[in-house]
Amino acid sequence: MQEKTLKARAGMPILILFILLYAAAIALIIVGGVLLDRGAAALGGVLLGTGLLWVIVGFIPFLGLKIIKPQEALVLTLFGKYIGTLKEPGFYFVHPFAVAVNPAARTRLGQSGDVESDSKFNVTVSQSGNVSLDSRLSKKVSLKILTLSNSRQKVNDALGNPVEIGVAVMWRVVDTAKAVFNVDNYKEYLSLQCDSAVRDIVRIYPYDMAPGIDTTGDGQPDEGSLRGSSTIVAERIRKQLQEKVKDAGLEILETRITYLAYAPEIAAVMLQRQQASAIVDARKMIVDGAVSIVEMALDKLNENDVINLDEERKAAMVSNLLVVLCGNRDAQPVVNSGSLY
Repeated sequence: MQEKTLKARAGMPILILFILLYAAAIALIIVGGVLLDRGAAALGGVLLGTGLLWVIVGFIPFLGLKIIKPQEALVLTLFGKYIGTLKEPGFYFVHPFAVAVNPAARTRLGQSGDVESDSKFNVTVSQSGNVSLDSRLSKKVSLKILTLSNSRQKVNDALGNPVEIGVAVMWRVVDTAKAVFNVDNYKEYLSLQCDSAVRDIVRIYPYDMAPGIDTTGDGQPDEGSLRGSSTIVAERIRKQLQEKVKDAGLEILETRITYLAYAPEIAAVMLQRQQASAIVDARKMIVDGAVSIVEMALDKLNENDVINLDEERKAAMVSNLLVVLCGNRDAQPVVNSGSLY
């Protein structure tokens, strides 16, 4: 179903007209009562009955007065038929029996723009603390940019390691008719599809860069990972989510990964693995540097002809230098006051 704009009348002239009619009805009641007292029963009865009838049923046209604020919309149906959507801000008059439809009006997903109900005072309190007199039965559809932050999910990555991930989604309604009529509840639909898209994309990537993993689908291993390619992962989630919610009249503007970590049951083991990898890399760097220093020392000794060492003494010198340079603690010097041999 496609959205169509409802052409409604201006509300202020209609409001003034109905107020004048109510005033006229009250005047008819007074005049009718006076005529009845003076013996003009026929005319007085007609005037009195007309005035009372309007006073009783005259509130019905007031039901057609609608106020639309900026970035709000009202989807209206008349006797079950969709008649259009009011989107422009202003004061309007529509058919008194037109009914606003919004199945997601009471759905609260912890997202911006939603409010929490205070049942004690029968008012609504916004997340910023401001009290609003809007009824909980308000059926207006927000056209603002909203942020959905679902709860963290536990998903297995490409290597089978369980990771926890949280995603924030910036979205808005672009077609009110599709949002209201194509799905049962567009907020819950978005939340469910968001969880599904996150799981589908996260399973493609390893948490850290791993050899032999193809994350792009081109058949070639690459360096993609959840930790190192978070922007690319978020964009792929956005595209897949947009495809899923297109028929619901929603637009996904942006997705961001707000939380990423190994699951608690393997977090300690993965931390030890990262520490071991860091230690190995550091040791490798230290050994490479130590070997370079030893080579430089031997070259300098030979170049300057400071001392001539046989192969056995060179091996001992290399061993001592490597122990000093690669050791975790400071070396304790030993002074030899005798001969070299």
